Amino acid sequence: MIELILLERVEKLGQMGQLVKVKPGFARNYLLPQKKAMRATKENLAYFETRRAQLEANNLQRRSEATEIGGKLEGLTVVIIRQAGESGQLYGSVSARDVADAVSEAGFTIERRQVVLDRPIKNLGLHAVKVVLHPEVSVTVTANVAQSSEEAEMQAKGIDPLRLRDEEEEEARAAAAQTSSAVV
Repeated sequence: MIELILLERVEKLGQMGQLVKVKPGFARNYLLPQKKAMRATKENLAYFETRRAQLEANNLQRRSEATEIGGKLEGLTVVIIRQAGESGQLYGSVSARDVADAVSEAGFTIERRQVVLDRPIKNLGLHAVKVVLHPEVSVTVTANVAQSSEEAEMQAKGIDPLRLRDEEEEEARAAAAQTSSAVV
């Protein structure tokens, strides 16, 4: 285990300035290269204490900016057009990159790593997606995955296009059965 000083809040690990023990791989591959932490040596502890006020001020400014942007971004619905089979199963999946690109097209610049997907989106429909703007600020964006923009509008109104299509086909079959029985 390696002891580190956190330079910013890391989810499920700790707050800024906290001393934490992590596995060497996590420190070497993520925390240190991303500048989220530094090794807990005497020199680094002294350096951190001298810069603590500046780091906290920078963090506060970034958090207030993220909160402001989050207020505008909260509740945003983005449309993602994909091909799918008869049952609504996508050919492929919608990834964090696809959601980030759609949000960027809507006028908000976010990166792929800010989008948190619990699992890939593999079905048509409305999906809630978490976007982390700052370690302490996250918002929810709705991804409307549809086969066309018309279907996306229907889904946004709460109409299931697949069920509607199935009902129309069922009515067409019933009408065809009535006309064929009337002819005989």
